[in-house]
Amino acid sequence: MRSLLVVLLLAVSVPAIARASDQGVVRMYVHHEVADYAAWRKVYDGLASVQKKNGVIAQSVWQSVDNPNEVTVTHDFKTAEKAKDWLALPDLKAAMEKGGVKGEVHVWVTRPGSK
Repeated sequence: MRSLLVVLLLAVSVPAIARASDQGVVRMYVHHEVADYAAWRKVYDGLASVQKKNGVIAQSVWQSVDNPNEVTVTHDFKTAEKAKDWLALPDLKAAMEKGGVKGEVHVWVTRPGSK
């Protein structure tokens, strides 16, 4: 079921990636489970200013249709370096703990495919 979720997310993201390619955007996907989505979402939404300050130029949040506590988040950056810097940010790690992220966190960073 998780594989289906990833495939669906990628299919939905294709138009956005095509638009992003004009701007050279890098997209990060973060997939994890949380203890309580509502509590996690409050913490996530509280990071908006930290995201902007640290290079996030767009973001979205997706929930699994089978488990609302299974979350996939996308963040767009202008460069891969900005994305990597975001992952190393102490504020992000603290927010993930406070938000109740549990288990493995899967992260992958993508760019528009070349022709």
